[in-house]
Amino acid sequence: MKSIGNSRQALDSAPRGVLHRLPVGEFAHGRVAAPDDLADRIEHFWSVRWNLEGLAPQVQETLPHPNVHIVIEPGRADAWGVHTGRWTRVLEGRSAAFGIKFRPGAFRALLGRAVSTIADGSVGLAELFGDAAADLGATLDCTDDAAATEVACRFLRARLTALDERAELAGRIVDSVVDDLELHAVDELARRFGLSPRALQRLFSDYVGVGPKWVIQRYRLHEAVARVQAGRPVAWAALAQDLGYFDQAHFIADFRKLVGHTPGDYERLCLPSRIDTSTSSPNGVDR
Repeated sequence: MKSIGNSRQALDSAPRGVLHRLPVGEFAHGRVAAPDDLADRIEHFWSVRWNLEGLAPQVQETLPHPNVHIVIEPGRADAWGVHTGRWTRVLEGRSAAFGIKFRPGAFRALLGRAVSTIADGSVGLAELFGDAAADLGATLDCTDDAAATEVACRFLRARLTALDERAELAGRIVDSVVDDLELHAVDELARRFGLSPRALQRLFSDYVGVGPKWVIQRYRLHEAVARVQAGRPVAWAALAQDLGYFDQAHFIADFRKLVGHTPGDYERLCLPSRIDTSTSSPNGVDR
């Protein structure tokens, strides 16, 4: 088994998924671990602030993970489902956002329906929590991330229920995909957990929001992007094989579809200034 790191990523490690370093402006990005009593349902809390006043708007692109995020921004608060493609966000002016990254499977109880119904979309928090959703706006007024996290934790403790068995199973299965680089096939993943491929598909649609094939492929491409950003020479044919591709052309096609560049072109784009993954967008990944 080749480990690529547990999905409960240590918060002192760089977040994965930011494709390009923003060249100008002021940016601050923070992450706070979930407390023990919420860690089975919340992956972490995050914040981002930027100041581009007097500067041109800038485009931030990030790659998605199979997580639902609650995002609080000035004037709006939403739960965002899994975005199946590259997320592109235009940042401008001065603003901020605070987010709650849910563990895979953990948002199903709050949503009350299949998480796939909000894939590539969002639902307003007022629809989920009524007028109480406005209470989360206080996270933007806090002086630091710890205080904002405490506001969010109080809100969640009053509303989150314990994970049911299927939600817990969905989370464990996603973790296993992250942890094993040699896992390439949905059939193999299903067998490991005593499920049929069809039952695994239904579980992921209901609790994760995307299919298991998407999750397997996405984490393999996250690994490819991370290797480029690390600044070490990449043998693309060998990497394609490591990631379970039968031929390099298929790997290149998938990489280009998601990242917007071929692997070689993206490597050249990263050369002048390696990605600073200490920052990310408010609706980007990894948050």
